[in-house]
Amino acid sequence: MGQLRLEIKNLSFRHRSTQREVLKEISFYADSGKVTAVLGPNGSGKSTLFKCITGIWKPLQGEVRLGETEILSLSTKEKAKIFAFVPQSHEAPFPYTVLDLVLMGRCPYVNLFSSPSAKDHEIAEKALSTLGILHLSQRPYTKISGGERQLALIARALAQESQVMIMDEPTSHLDFKNQLLVLSTIRSIAQALNKIILITLHDPNCASMVSDQLILLKDGKLLGFGPQEELITPATLELLYGIKSNIIKHDRYKVIIPYIKYKERLT
Repeated sequence: MGQLRLEIKNLSFRHRSTQREVLKEISFYADSGKVTAVLGPNGSGKSTLFKCITGIWKPLQGEVRLGETEILSLSTKEKAKIFAFVPQSHEAPFPYTVLDLVLMGRCPYVNLFSSPSAKDHEIAEKALSTLGILHLSQRPYTKISGGERQLALIARALAQESQVMIMDEPTSHLDFKNQLLVLSTIRSIAQALNKIILITLHDPNCASMVSDQLILLKDGKLLGFGPQEELITPATLELLYGIKSNIIKHDRYKVIIPYIKYKERLT
């Protein structure tokens, strides 16, 4: 498997209604086989960044390239073969089976009036098997646990056979055990399947566990980009969140301990 790079150059975005610049000349890259995490406070532009990269929103300026391919000039169907999106949660309007949900990842390859083929079913079942949840294939998606739902959404993205997987806070609604399960799964997918994975996270502890490199965003500006072991420091976290902290290292992991002042009395 060859190395592939997603490269973003001088990306800026402005809302037409307010003319407020949400992203300001953002540049970074993400390589296959690695997890690139985006950290930043609420309102920093993380979701806007992903919408511009995937072409949902048109940037004010900038380039998005996958290898030699200019992404923003592609059709919607072509982009769907490059990017797979995993949301932080998903409420199905109907009690689809898990297999039906994963088959939706095959939409870019199925004609409008056609049904999924035997090959599509085989790819969907392989994705479920890769994540160890093939036994859930005939269960209603609405009747499985939160952690299992998240794995099903990741399986849907795998079935899409895209080169880039974009994940928006995929652990935000999960308990501690399922957070660890999903994070370890994400890292395994990047390494074993040579995927480019871009992920937004709220918790720097999670970022230190899963990511190879970090993008630090605040107020639409790039505060830092590089290896996570260099960027997760008390100084950068204070700059990003305005909170003082201490960091304890264990192997490749870091435990971030914030300094919090509690009020003695609430008013």
